[in-house]
Amino acid sequence: MWEARAVAGRGDDLLAWAKAQPLPTEREPLRRETLRAPQDRVLVITWWDAAYDADLPELPEPDGDLVTRAVHRWRFETA
Repeated sequence: MWEARAVAGRGDDLLAWAKAQPLPTEREPLRRETLRAPQDRVLVITWWDAAYDADLPELPEPDGDLVTRAVHRWRFETA
């Protein structure tokens, strides 16, 4: 899971940026969803057929003029 908060008023720009980012891999996730939330937040969730601790690609950090802080990243597994 990848989550970032855009600079005020730049939520649409961050959303477009996140949607345009390819994952740096030859493998494709089983599923990828991009969501938005209040306060110009964007969330990208990917599902992989891989172990929890597998080496998987991640979206990069956006340019500093687009976000208010570093990106947050978390991993989850199906329970």
